[in-house]
Amino acid sequence: MKKRTFVGALFAMGAAAALSFTSSASAAGDWPQENITLVVPYAAGGTTDILSRRVADLLQGELGKPVIVENRPGAGSTVATAQLTRARDPNYRILMASPGHSIGAAIYPGLRYDPVNDFRFIRNVINIPNVLVVPANSPYNSVADVVKAAREKDGMAFSSSGVGSSIHMSGELFKSMIHGKMVHVPFRGSGEALPALISGDVDLSFENLPSVLPSIKGGQLKALAVTTAHPSPYLPGVPTIAEAGKDLGLADYQTSAWFGLIANKKMSDEAVTKLQAALNKVMASDAFKQFLPQIGAEPATEQGEAFKEFVAKDVKKWAAVAEEAGIRRN
Repeated sequence: MKKRTFVGALFAMGAAAALSFTSSASAAGDWPQENITLVVPYAAGGTTDILSRRVADLLQGELGKPVIVENRPGAGSTVATAQLTRARDPNYRILMASPGHSIGAAIYPGLRYDPVNDFRFIRNVINIPNVLVVPANSPYNSVADVVKAAREKDGMAFSSSGVGSSIHMSGELFKSMIHGKMVHVPFRGSGEALPALISGDVDLSFENLPSVLPSIKGGQLKALAVTTAHPSPYLPGVPTIAEAGKDLGLADYQTSAWFGLIANKKMSDEAVTKLQAALNKVMASDAFKQFLPQIGAEPATEQGEAFKEFVAKDVKKWAAVAEEAGIRRN
């Protein structure tokens, strides 16, 4: 009787182990089995939020599971990014990173994560240029005019949506390369910064294209150049800063507002591969291509290791700019 009981127990244990193994194998080989959370490290309504919601909507059609957008703003995206490194389920939480990811590492010395080595880099999604803009009645009509004034005039003012924003850092990079005299005037978001720029309270800005495109088309602002390596199809005839300033110390000037998906470094290879495949299909779809003009964006190309290398270079660039400008946040 005892022998039969012992054998029965062994059989039950074996069956349970086999079932557990089968379930684990199924879970490992059949991602996703749960809802996926796409974290937006900024408040609702901005470019990152608008892009994330469109990507989430299209991604869930490819993955067959809901992709839920969650806004977690704070400290230039570093709050949500730090939380991503502590994700309880790293296979089901992703984040839409942007230049704030690289800049945050440069200006917040107390960060408890490595912006490159603590993450899986899924895919860069889009690039959006910043635009060097001045008020419509400004005496400056070219990059050369701005450089000349910045070198000769005391206290030339450029605005931004806040300290450490890509708009601010684009201006600091410009200032450092031309060795000009420029004063940064931060506002609480583009909603406050743009009226001050249009009214002439500040001389210029390096605003995100989606924010200023209506004002450029409406004649309230003049676009002098874009910050990217190539001209924008949404601003025909407007040169790049590098092109327009090649003889003024700006030949190597280049920056953009990039937006791409990252995950906790413990995300499985299978989840990363399937996410990349789904995202590639999303970006090739007519729905996504038709969405891009709404935010003045162009598709990005970097994926996996190439995206990681892209971000590593971005971190290095902004660290140098922040150090020269003495920018630090607590």
